[in-house]
Amino acid sequence: MTDLAPQSSHKADAIHSFVHHASISRYEDLSAGAIKATKTFLLDTLGVAIAGTLAPGVPQMRRVIRGWGGKEESTVLVFGDRLPAPSAAMANSFFMHNQEFDCAHDEAVLHPFTTALPVALSIAETRGNVTGRELLTAVALGVDVTCSIGISSRSPLAHFRPGTAGAFGSVAAAGKLLAFDEKTLANAMGIVYSQICGTLQPHHEGAMVNSMQTGFNARAAITAIELAAEGVVGASDVMEGRYGYFRLFEGEYQVDDVIANLGRIWQVERVSHKPFPSGRLTHGVVEATLTLRNQHGIAPEDVDEIEATVPPLVHRLVGRPLNTSAPTTQYAKLSIPFVLANIIIKGDVFVGDFMGDALVDPEVHKLAQRIRVTRDADNHDENAMTPVRLRIRLKSGQVYEHQVERALGHPDNPLSREQHLAKFRRCWEAGAGHLPPANCQALIDLVDRLEDVHTVEEIVGLLTP
Repeated sequence: MTDLAPQSSHKADAIHSFVHHASISRYEDLSAGAIKATKTFLLDTLGVAIAGTLAPGVPQMRRVIRGWGGKEESTVLVFGDRLPAPSAAMANSFFMHNQEFDCAHDEAVLHPFTTALPVALSIAETRGNVTGRELLTAVALGVDVTCSIGISSRSPLAHFRPGTAGAFGSVAAAGKLLAFDEKTLANAMGIVYSQICGTLQPHHEGAMVNSMQTGFNARAAITAIELAAEGVVGASDVMEGRYGYFRLFEGEYQVDDVIANLGRIWQVERVSHKPFPSGRLTHGVVEATLTLRNQHGIAPEDVDEIEATVPPLVHRLVGRPLNTSAPTTQYAKLSIPFVLANIIIKGDVFVGDFMGDALVDPEVHKLAQRIRVTRDADNHDENAMTPVRLRIRLKSGQVYEHQVERALGHPDNPLSREQHLAKFRRCWEAGAGHLPPANCQALIDLVDRLEDVHTVEEIVGLLTP
């Protein structure tokens, strides 16, 4: 499906199926699993946003968006700035994604909450009196649209899909909160398509702007929503048209089965936790390394060589060598040798291991030079994250091997509730020192009963100084 031939007139563009799904679906249509997962990952995403306020680039972004000024209508989480909705959504999305700690949909290869949630929160504040049930429904639908687009792709990842696909899901979430009719919501989808952005080049280079790309698309989504509300008309065939998203941003695709399952399979139930603040594609080998390290008491000085054999996507995006003595935060998080060296040395990895002096730790760099990543010649799935195989050879000649079929945090290998809450509390402790300590448990309790919360402002209030 990569040619640019016009589409047959009898077949409606896929975007209209997504719009119809978002328009007609109600809270009552969500499965029990979808409700539970939405609440779980909503709390998780708020937690990583708290830790995200510590990341490089945050002061610079805050200065820029505060300099823009404008209506004080939505809240920048944790800091408490009141800014126009597009600016607040942009900042909050950046906080949610910049630590590489936000949940992911492994099959769709994207981070769906970091666009849908900040846009929904900003729109909820501008609309006012949005209930927790409405927020939960809107976010679940936004995630559904985002992930449905992602899993439809059959080509190697080329653009920054968390941003590009996430823009459409964000519009779905916002349009749901504003009760848009299908015509208006379809126009908003067309308008956001004219703005979507995101490339893998900053990901490849480890540039700071990489994790801002979800924020750019969150801002674009609110712009699209507000223009559509004023009657601006967007393109119609934005998914499968001659110059539609699938053809220009993805390549090969198969969307018919995905559309057939809308409302039957809720993609939020297939979202994965990220137990470590590094690229999701590193997590399979991190789990394998931890398993062997803990089972056999492996110390850094014992290691002669580590080899990770990984699928094509993993090799291409995070198999990068540590070829600089001073990597950027983004580069280090997306480098298997750097991440695994930390795991062997410390038995853990957290946000502080990718900032400041930790980036130039000579012990980490020395061990990273003995870690290599090879592509699995038998795996031809360009979107697969697993299986991965790890082989550790010790200086004694002893060899240990381990294979991971599903990385920790995947719905088939999930975190326990205790692990989920421990991650949230750890993020809170890292970045919320200026907030009342009691707000941590209060936020957990509030999200647990989200469907009964009277107004979303209660969530924002617990995350405001």
